[in-house]
Amino acid sequence: MKTEKRNALTIVLFAIYILLLIGIVIFKLPFRGGLSDGVRVINLIPFQGSFDENGGLLLREIIDNMLIFAPLGVYISMLKNDSPFVKKALPIIGLSLTFEVTQFVFAMGRTDITDVVDNTLGGILGIGIYALLFKIFKNKTARIINILALTVTVCVAFRFAQMFYLSHFVMRRLRP
Repeated sequence: MKTEKRNALTIVLFAIYILLLIGIVIFKLPFRGGLSDGVRVINLIPFQGSFDENGGLLLREIIDNMLIFAPLGVYISMLKNDSPFVKKALPIIGLSLTFEVTQFVFAMGRTDITDVVDNTLGGILGIGIYALLFKIFKNKTARIINILALTVTVCVAFRFAQMFYLSHFVMRRLRP
């Protein structure tokens, strides 16, 4: 794959990923029908709401937030391969903060510092994954990631569309 085509594919896949990320994080798509519940909630204490009534850590949301932001770290590393770690991490922190501030301003879910921490850790995990893959595959890394990302993007976009259709059209017809 030529460098220009590989870079163009990376940018297109990155744009699709960002659109899906905005849909999922900001608009809670495809899971919730409404855009706003009209309530502003903010939590500035890390991991305050991450424990159950018995004091056990609820890992599901933490892991989900990390997993959804790991591709961001991979994409940033692909697009800014020669940049130092800090220049790769700052956009991850910035995007996560932007999402949380947007949720607060438009009363679209909880604004939570735990999400910023989890999202940032996920993005850093993605940077680490790319670095590891680059050590293994060297100059073939971008091509391998693009092929994998294209496959995953098609599957995720299809599943996203399917869930959106089911939750917004099929389930509405079933309600009395």
